[in-house]
Amino acid sequence: MDRGTFIKTTALGIGALFFLGTQNILANSFSSIETTEENRPIIIIGSGYGGAVAALRLCEAGKKVCMLEMGLNWEKSGIPFSKMQKPGKSAAWLKKQSIAPFFNLFSLEPFTGALDRLDFKDIKIWVGRGVGGGSLVNGGMAVLPKRDYFEEVFPNLDSQLFFDKYFPKAQQELKVNVAREEFLNDCKFYKFNKVGEAEAHKAGFKTIRVPNVYDFNYMEKEYRNEVPSSALDGEVIYGNNHGKNSLDKTYLKKALATGNLEILDLHAVQNIKKENEGYRLEIHQIDTSGQVVAKKLMNCQQLILAAGTMGTLELLLKSHAENGLQLNEEIGKHWGNNGNFMTGRNWVKAFSGGLGFQHSTIPVGGIDNWDDPKHTFFAELAPLPMGMNVATALYLMINKVDQPGSVSFDASTKKLVLDWSRKNTSKMEENAKFFLRKMNKINGGTRSHMLFHNGLGYDVCYHPLGGAVLGKATTEFGQLKNHKNLFVLDGSLIPASIGVNPFLTITALVEYCMEKLLEQKAFG
Repeated sequence: MDRGTFIKTTALGIGALFFLGTQNILANSFSSIETTEENRPIIIIGSGYGGAVAALRLCEAGKKVCMLEMGLNWEKSGIPFSKMQKPGKSAAWLKKQSIAPFFNLFSLEPFTGALDRLDFKDIKIWVGRGVGGGSLVNGGMAVLPKRDYFEEVFPNLDSQLFFDKYFPKAQQELKVNVAREEFLNDCKFYKFNKVGEAEAHKAGFKTIRVPNVYDFNYMEKEYRNEVPSSALDGEVIYGNNHGKNSLDKTYLKKALATGNLEILDLHAVQNIKKENEGYRLEIHQIDTSGQVVAKKLMNCQQLILAAGTMGTLELLLKSHAENGLQLNEEIGKHWGNNGNFMTGRNWVKAFSGGLGFQHSTIPVGGIDNWDDPKHTFFAELAPLPMGMNVATALYLMINKVDQPGSVSFDASTKKLVLDWSRKNTSKMEENAKFFLRKMNKINGGTRSHMLFHNGLGYDVCYHPLGGAVLGKATTEFGQLKNHKNLFVLDGSLIPASIGVNPFLTITALVEYCMEKLLEQKAFG
């Protein structure tokens, strides 16, 4: 996802800042802003999982790195994140209304908030904004992919090496941990999970305990009222103020400690131009209202695109259309939503306490139906922290993507075009209906009419993947084909789906790529 932006100017030179065609922010006196020029040896665009890994490994190798992030440096800003039940100005990226997948009743003043939503015809894509990228706003589920599916997705990678070395390395750096079963059994905030697991077992499904980057030792202190609450106080999708080991507290913190990393926030890269052996970036520095306050040209010898799947693809395709940046035919192909499909059930234990009045925002359980060849899926037992007993069970299903889509750029509208429709999710919908029927037949309940489209969230996407696939659009280590000094290191390397929440896989994949690139002395 997702760090690229562009300026669409009017005839009078009064610009409007767009990100992926979803925002229209006036930039007063835009034409009067002078452009400055700067040089950096290595630039990373984006501070999510791929960018954070690349920054740390380069800094440890003694390289000076400049990281450009279009969102806010939240730690430096001192501005708190918002609760789900009461979103404040920090909640949404330059929106006038809250943008959670449901319950959007709240008006907002446009501000460079933590959560953004990119709206296409048949799909909505949620992405994080700020230093730390998606790690700021996700549920923190650090799930290992199925080994046989990892081998199917990446047939040319050594899966033994990944599961023995790179996944454990990523888990350690991200501070992955697992909640104690005694705590989960005693904690009233996890009744939704206990009921979810019990009903799944009754219906014949297998469940698994899911590791997380949220510090469960901290959560236990929250439960005892010893520390400020976060996960137990409705914080997650707009950011966690406490407890969560997001990237600003792990990889990026370590990289900054080397003294070799410079992070420039509120720097929105407009396009990329090839200059001799290096690259020139056109950048708009914005303020928290989205107005352009400075324009820069930044030159670098080596460039890493880690802007998230959507941001990286926009920058590549837009720069190709406008600047003639050379791209190979694989760019934009093998795109998918990681099989994301939201669904829910109503009247779950409605007359016996339901799923609890209070929910922790951090999920700890999942339904593993991956071994079913007809209905293959993983489903997160998702919280629904509404502050009341709504007797509604929420599930984020992750499926295989049997019909991948593609991404292109329309030069006339200056917008990304997503070749993706409901037909791409037909098998996912079939799996969801199978799951709901089986759960309701054994446990009671109905398909949720309150959530999504009659209980079928085919247009909900948290995990866009693909478009610059490893070994196809790039070399086997993420170097963009036909380019010596341009690298792609984020979720766009993964074709369409990885079967689980993808950030652990992205982290491990970029650890692998960076190790090999440094061995090859790819960075001067």
